[in-house]
Amino acid sequence: MFILDAHLDLSMNAMEWNRDLRLPVGEIRSREKGMTDKLDRCNGTVTLPELRNGNIGLVVATQIARYVTADSNIPGWQSPEQAWAQTQGQLAWYRAMEEAGEMVQITNNRALAIHLAYWNDGEPNDNKPIGYILSLEGADSLVSLQHLERAYEYGLRALGPAHYGPGRYANGTNSTGAMDENGLHLLKEMEKLNIILDATHLCDDAFWQAMDHFNGHVWASHNNCRAIVNHNRQYSDDQLKVLIERGAVIGAAFDAWMLVPDWVRGQSTPEDMHCGIEKVIDNIDYICQLAGNTLHVGIGSDLDGAYGKEQSPYDLDTIADLQKIPALFKQRGYSDEDVNNLMHGNWLRFLRNAWK
Repeated sequence: MFILDAHLDLSMNAMEWNRDLRLPVGEIRSREKGMTDKLDRCNGTVTLPELRNGNIGLVVATQIARYVTADSNIPGWQSPEQAWAQTQGQLAWYRAMEEAGEMVQITNNRALAIHLAYWNDGEPNDNKPIGYILSLEGADSLVSLQHLERAYEYGLRALGPAHYGPGRYANGTNSTGAMDENGLHLLKEMEKLNIILDATHLCDDAFWQAMDHFNGHVWASHNNCRAIVNHNRQYSDDQLKVLIERGAVIGAAFDAWMLVPDWVRGQSTPEDMHCGIEKVIDNIDYICQLAGNTLHVGIGSDLDGAYGKEQSPYDLDTIADLQKIPALFKQRGYSDEDVNNLMHGNWLRFLRNAWK
């Protein structure tokens, strides 16, 4: 089945983890043996060949670079200009992949239709380029709103104003506080440019403010349910309901700490915590029950988003194992149409509507 994954940090893995994503996943794991700089070394799950193996022909791929103040305890860049330069290096990687025939950027409905027809033409997809829609995770790297216009010109089509901690435009996970004038101006400019608002990572204060001030298209690329794991990174029922009312699609994330309570990074294991792909289905099913339909769920795996197999469902070896989801979803009594909605249909309907 064709899959659209709405959140992958491909360029971050290529540039900051120094992974050649054109290689088989096994070779990357082998190259990383003995490395200890990151917890997920030797545990990567995402490469371009594995996307093709999983028939994941279209992804929302990110740029990401956080600005942090001198007293911050989270990693990041010391100036917005440095953060901007980092995102431009990530953009250069996407362009290099395009030149190599590995990827193709999708920015409008015409390009989307051409790519889907090519990917689903019945021919083997071993050498087909992965389509990608460019998203910016966290707006800190936008030195000014003019930089947002420049980003739109090079293909940016979705933006999450915040990531972790306090941000220049909005506060994110593990922080509080409403947006100031900079954040509100950002929302207005996004609406003007028809850039999709990714509500993922917005702290509660900023989330509700954004819902009140932004009149454009909203999705949540990779977010799960607070009722299942009680943390501010997750959405409450009230937040999920307003997203559903706004016509949003919410992508299920695969990070184990978002799937099972009491996960301890670096200590817990998927096996010990009984964290399989079924836990992802629990979140998807929860949103479907809230909505009363299957029109607001999708996949936003966030696989290899600074974690790997050590913090993914135990029955997932590579991202190609997303193909296990349809059978698990149908075991809950969902129909073939429901499965199509989840795996690609809802995201495609959203995009076609946003870009018409």
